[in-house]
Amino acid sequence: MHLLLTYRDQWFGNIRSDVLAGLVVALALIPEAIAFSIIAGVDPKIGLYASFSIAVIVAFTGGRPGMISAATAATAVLMVTLVRDHGLQYLLATTVLAGLLQIAAGLLRLGYVMRFVSRSVMTGFVNALAILIFMAQLPELIGVPWLTYVMVAAGLGIIYLFPFVTKSIPSPLVCIVALTSVTLFFGFDLRTVGDMGDLPSTLPVFLIPDIPLTFETLKIILPYAAAVAAVGLLESLMTASIVDELTDRPSDKNQECIGQGLANTATGFIGGMAGCAMIGQSMINVKSGGRGRLSTFCAGAFLLFMIVVLGDWVKQIPMAALVAIMIMVSIGTFSWSSIKNLKDHPQSSSVVMLATVACVVFTHNLAIGVLAGVLLSGLFFSWKIAQIFRVTSILSDDGRHRSYSVEGQVFFASAAAFTAAFDFREALERVTIDVSRSHIWDISSVAALDMIVLKFRREGAAVDIVGMNEASETIVDKLGIHDKPGALDRLLGH
Repeated sequence: MHLLLTYRDQWFGNIRSDVLAGLVVALALIPEAIAFSIIAGVDPKIGLYASFSIAVIVAFTGGRPGMISAATAATAVLMVTLVRDHGLQYLLATTVLAGLLQIAAGLLRLGYVMRFVSRSVMTGFVNALAILIFMAQLPELIGVPWLTYVMVAAGLGIIYLFPFVTKSIPSPLVCIVALTSVTLFFGFDLRTVGDMGDLPSTLPVFLIPDIPLTFETLKIILPYAAAVAAVGLLESLMTASIVDELTDRPSDKNQECIGQGLANTATGFIGGMAGCAMIGQSMINVKSGGRGRLSTFCAGAFLLFMIVVLGDWVKQIPMAALVAIMIMVSIGTFSWSSIKNLKDHPQSSSVVMLATVACVVFTHNLAIGVLAGVLLSGLFFSWKIAQIFRVTSILSDDGRHRSYSVEGQVFFASAAAFTAAFDFREALERVTIDVSRSHIWDISSVAALDMIVLKFRREGAAVDIVGMNEASETIVDKLGIHDKPGALDRLLGH
């Protein structure tokens, strides 16, 4: 019952703001969907149908209310080669398979991998997206009439100043209406949405991708589908985490994986391309007051209504209005405090953030940037943990027994220091190794412990290991060889 009430509140708890925010997002989605279709090398209707389908389905099945999902550049760029070499039908089949892989990821609860993404990577991801969003507007600002700059500036003025008049109407929507009205009234010769490509005039229809159902076909589409599924989920889960922070409401990451998969699978059967969550459009939605599932649904529904029914009007919206909105999104998305924090935060955190930004901006691939950031975070963490490690020892009064005490985490990064802390040339009868204040984590640390014990035994000393916790004892019993028959002979053999 509680889940039903929560689900109902996600739909109808913010009706007015969700509807208006969805309208703003729908208007901003049109040129982007067309642009992403061009990137993938397909007809504009492929991206437009995909944006409608994904948004509407994710509204019902997703795990993050208020987040906008549609056709995106991140997935479009992955399918350029596929479309060029094999054609549209293979793209549709890839979209279906990518969706199925995402559903499997959700059922396997892989959404929890987000807990391995550090704050520094998140900040780098956000800043890189802000830069990419701004860079995407540059073609509309270079080599254009001076009037375009005036209109963009006017649009930004409306967006930032209108909230001082009233917040009941989203200022981006007022910007679109005002600039479109001025352009039509004075007959300004400006680039419009219609110049981006033709808008479809019919509803999407169900179709099955026309491809041979053979193993050869699977070999062609599986690599692309896996890449699209991985990048789509990565961007969606990162965006969900950002929207979580903006709205102070948690999301179900595994449900989001399933929702994205269902949306992509269905989209492939109506002639659409794969997509995922969009950080830019999600920011527009949140800043326009959108919080619930209704805003996502309205974005998709209004999009289809406008391109099919109001296409002749939508074509006349000046691109300057949409550029102004995206510049606002870029400015609002960028974490300006992260620049000031560069000198205050740990150097390793700053390096991770900057590396994530650099990789994303230079490759235009969010997955590469985030993967680089996560790997760097892991390396820095391992290095720090390896430093919090020491081995002390006490020699008995008679000089025959030495007790070593190990403190810290013993794993691949500290295994060498662990081995180097012991003196095997000392003439001893007995050695005690106390590991009660340490933990043995992996095969590298087990191998190091084996080597230490066997080297002491080779020199004639009896070795006792004491204080081992249950988890460490389990891995040592499973992988260790120092108590196995013939272990010392194998060491001497080397």
